[in-house]
Amino acid sequence: MKPLIQVENLKQEFKVNQGLLDSFAWENKRLVRKKKAVHAVNGVSFEIYPGEAFSLVGESGCGKSTTAKTIIRLLDPVSGHVYYDGQEIGKMKAGELLPYRKKMQMIFQDPYASLDPQKSIKNIIMEPMLFHKIAADKGEAEERCMELLKRVGLRPEQASRYPHQFSGGQRQRIGIARALAVEPEFIIADEPVSALDVSIQAQILNLMMDLKEEYGFSYLFIAHDLSVVRHISDRLGVMYLGKIVEMGNKRDVFEHVSHPYTKLLFSAVPTVGEEPIVPPMKMEGEIPSPVNLPQGCVFHDRCPYCKEICRKEEPKLKEIEPGHKVACHLFGGQ
Repeated sequence: MKPLIQVENLKQEFKVNQGLLDSFAWENKRLVRKKKAVHAVNGVSFEIYPGEAFSLVGESGCGKSTTAKTIIRLLDPVSGHVYYDGQEIGKMKAGELLPYRKKMQMIFQDPYASLDPQKSIKNIIMEPMLFHKIAADKGEAEERCMELLKRVGLRPEQASRYPHQFSGGQRQRIGIARALAVEPEFIIADEPVSALDVSIQAQILNLMMDLKEEYGFSYLFIAHDLSVVRHISDRLGVMYLGKIVEMGNKRDVFEHVSHPYTKLLFSAVPTVGEEPIVPPMKMEGEIPSPVNLPQGCVFHDRCPYCKEICRKEEPKLKEIEPGHKVACHLFGGQ
């Protein structure tokens, strides 16, 4: 099957503001000026297929959300390629990208900050329909709006209210309705339930999965909660310091945890009355700075299995079983 989204060696960085003296350093007995940058995404590659839910999981600051924002072109990539249905969109200009804007939508982590406080819910949902000509006129747009509100679990009579008049869970339902308003093929969900109460999280996740089955779109789901990832994903990638260190279908990754960092993540998952996925692990050291990335494997400073090659040579993603890839020298790494 041909992928809907294909990401190849994607990189994203942000320049660090520094004083004149701070920008100079000694190198080979010479004083040279170097510009510093935060290396947020460092050569990420993966595919998402039609109708699939693919998740990126990892600690806060590992580059998950930056990857998502770069794919959807809220940020322009520094290098690498992003393909949508075979067409490269990573280097498109604004006018060329416009037809793809309606095909790709995003559900944000903070539902309140992502909604215009000065507009009613009805206008928030109708606006993209009219802009992208999904609806022929305001009457049709309003009719579609009411149908969407009912589909996400809200009452049509609430359409004239404003975002501050809703709870967090209701606001996220509005965000989902707005994303669906332009009939997208691909939705990025950037930690859509992390700001919600636990009792509401399951409702929103179940709604999102039901909508995927009903409308047939694909998800890129960003999360740090492994229980959420296990519930919603078909495949997942584990990120650490801007790189994918393990990737595969949900069953393989959860049943055959392979990369030491993935084991660390899984060992931290609390369990009640059941065996942990991975026995508790103790890791030493701190996460390296994304401004000065370590040589070799980015995880070697914290890895209990570190070998000399790990300090010198960066491991590549290697397939250890069909569809299951790991970037670790313990598995050959090349």
